Amino acid sequence: MSEEKTTSPDAGSEDSAQAPVSPTPADSVSSVEPAVSETSPAPAPAPSAYSGSPFHQSRYSGIRDAIAQGEEKKKKANRRSTRITVLALVGLVLAASGIGGISGTIFAVWSLTDQGLVTEGVSAPQTVTVNTSTDATVITGVAAAAMPSIVALDVSGSQAGGSGSGVIITEDGYIITNAHVVTVGGQEADPSIRVSTSDGRLWSSEIIGTDPVSDVAVIKIDTGFPLSAISIGDSEALNVGDETVAIGAPLGLANTVTLGIVSALNRSITVGSSDTEDGPGQFDFDLPFGQPNSNTSVSLPVIQTDASINPGNSGGALLNAKGELIGINVAIASNSTSAQGAGSIGLGFAIPSNYAMRVANELIATGTASHGLLGATVTDAAFNPEAVVSGALIDSVAPGGAADVAGLRAGDVVTQFNGRPITNRIDLTAQVRTLPAGTETSLTYVRGGQSVTVRVTLGEL
Repeated sequence: MSEEKTTSPDAGSEDSAQAPVSPTPADSVSSVEPAVSETSPAPAPAPSAYSGSPFHQSRYSGIRDAIAQGEEKKKKANRRSTRITVLALVGLVLAASGIGGISGTIFAVWSLTDQGLVTEGVSAPQTVTVNTSTDATVITGVAAAAMPSIVALDVSGSQAGGSGSGVIITEDGYIITNAHVVTVGGQEADPSIRVSTSDGRLWSSEIIGTDPVSDVAVIKIDTGFPLSAISIGDSEALNVGDETVAIGAPLGLANTVTLGIVSALNRSITVGSSDTEDGPGQFDFDLPFGQPNSNTSVSLPVIQTDASINPGNSGGALLNAKGELIGINVAIASNSTSAQGAGSIGLGFAIPSNYAMRVANELIATGTASHGLLGATVTDAAFNPEAVVSGALIDSVAPGGAADVAGLRAGDVVTQFNGRPITNRIDLTAQVRTLPAGTETSLTYVRGGQSVTVRVTLGEL
């Protein structure tokens, strides 16, 4: 893939994009040692010849890795007001070996290339601004650590165009995003997608695969050097009340960071623009600038958060307090009657990372993803006046299907599936789809006032 470069006005004045490397002790040994006075001080190391380095002491003093302090700070009553101790890093890149160890323990305010420095002739904008390092918070550290892994997408096709966000999941350029982003809400089958990385570079991309059932897509860029892949967290380990950080490009504003908490788990939503049998949907794909959704809908299991998510955040990262990916932002709740007026009202939704990454890995490996099938039609038990418990009411069972083999019959009310509570048909549909075909799991239903738990092996959707 070709790389599009933008050159800053003063880029030509930079002499080199490499910091000088101090000689090793072995290189410094001479067969004849010069006479040196025992009281003479050692010569000072030569200053960096690259004044444009983001780590040059005139530009960067550094701060302690906020993420490493996260667990300790969680024990304090007010975690958001905790402060990070200053760590002096003046002159860090005078030795080239100092650059290679930064990513593990110290987060850099600037984006770096594979060389650890900004390539000559290419401007690297500041992605996370820290004016007073002593006042920086854990969230500052999370944002700075994750920002190099977040990208903005510009999608254009013959019928429609849009924008969104994405997350780099491998060093060789695989990026996870939403299927509705790369298809502009189902309107484009083969769009052109330009990717903007956090250092301001633009890249062409190819679509590896899309999965409308999970609303997950994978694209790939070819940079010629390793990229910064996001750390993947465990969405199964989340608790209600955990801090969340959303990063993406709402309304095309790249590198936007918002903060919130996990406000609900085991939530399921149906996303789509067309009216369903139950009336207009309350949830919208966060497509930018009022782009319409397709006339289809999907049921998704989601993490609910009050971190501000707006049109254009779709495909971006939802992170935990360690900077790990716990979800892919996908939708917002809206009380607006038009997509144009949709915006954050404190109810945002993300596809859990465990589900999203399972689908992404299958798309990378085979181009398609597998989803389970129960083999039954369901409705909400709340709509049945004879129902005594909330859940998914079985209307009919396909002969020989997974539900039939497990012993389910019309009139049964499913209340739990795979350890998750089921309150309606959307819950059951969404949770069945998270598992690949052939998975054996547990299902609990109520029949005649009695609760029964059975094992069920899912078919293929």
